[in-house]
Amino acid sequence: MSTASEPSTAESSTTELSNDEARRIALRAQGLLGAPDRRGGVRAMLRRLGSVQLDTISVLARSHELIPYARLGAVGREAVEAAYWSGNRSFEYWSHAACVLPVEEWPLFAFRRRAFERRGHRWHRMEDAERSCAEIVARLRAEGPLTTKELGGAKKGGEWWDWSESKIAVEWLLDTGVVVCAERRGWRRVYTLAEQAVPAELLAAEPDDEACLRQLVLQSGRALGVATEKDLADYHRLKVEQVAAALPASGLVPVEVAGWGRPGSAAEPARAWADPAALAAFEAQPRGRHRTTLLSPFDSLIWDRARTERVFGFTHRLEAYTPKHKRVHGYFTMPLLSGGQLVGRVDPAREGSTLVARQVSLTTPKAVPALAESLREAAEWVGCSSVRVEQLHDEALRPALEKLLAA
Repeated sequence: MSTASEPSTAESSTTELSNDEARRIALRAQGLLGAPDRRGGVRAMLRRLGSVQLDTISVLARSHELIPYARLGAVGREAVEAAYWSGNRSFEYWSHAACVLPVEEWPLFAFRRRAFERRGHRWHRMEDAERSCAEIVARLRAEGPLTTKELGGAKKGGEWWDWSESKIAVEWLLDTGVVVCAERRGWRRVYTLAEQAVPAELLAAEPDDEACLRQLVLQSGRALGVATEKDLADYHRLKVEQVAAALPASGLVPVEVAGWGRPGSAAEPARAWADPAALAAFEAQPRGRHRTTLLSPFDSLIWDRARTERVFGFTHRLEAYTPKHKRVHGYFTMPLLSGGQLVGRVDPAREGSTLVARQVSLTTPKAVPALAESLREAAEWVGCSSVRVEQLHDEALRPALEKLLAA
């Protein structure tokens, strides 16, 4: 890490980073390099990341459970759920996708709630918006938190997108901040009035759009460590022009990262932005203990596919929605992280008390011990007593792998 500067002005100083340095700063920012804050547990992790994506797919576990597992190890799954959903310390809203967010970020999404209000609808339109919304608010005020099913059901009876009037109404109230989802019960959203779930001082805060975007850009920069404008925009699904306008006052500092320039130019630097605290921490301790783990395909370390290719030189795609005969690596491919690099892929499943690795590939034979470690740890975490590897891209590695799995 070096600093280039012109003698005429301090503002022209720009930190230069190699791709390797930027990668390690990103890993540390994501809680995957160095000692994690185990005392703070899942809640501290959520505050650090600022956003944990939710998804309906459950293989080993649901994605929002896999995120803390990757960083903290075998955290009890009930403890994970309690950390997210108890005590009104978090809420679900539209960030990178549907995400769990720390409740402290409630004011920062006022810009998105106002944008919904200006638009007047999301996907569906209500037959009688005033009456339908009033009925939902009245029921929640009288009866307390309710699921969609308890409010009358989600569908009219057709396809999944053929929503009932009550479903459209409660989702619209969630979009605009009248209602909040501060809990999931059996994977169903539990809706309650925001005034009953969000702390009064946060509910009353209404920062303007400029302030919201500035803070969200700063939060994204802290979670990513080092990022381009597009990386920052992708984290909370902002527009690139919104990020560009917010950056000068965000507190992030400009850097240049070698190899982040034009595709095909390995050494060309690119303009990026970094969290100054992350830079300082890296200078003080550039090394640290790397986590070896399987990553959810929805993990914020890798959810931006272009960034993943740039930072790790690793191509990853979720193939769950790809027709089976067209899949390359499997239904729910989980990248293998070891030594700060992505060194393989595992498509897992469970059969009774056996964790099954349906399809496994490694970028190097040296990753066999890391693969065995990650499979054994994951199996223990989800309550499996054995591991079976079905398809291995290089069968010559099987004896060594099975020996390690049996140890």
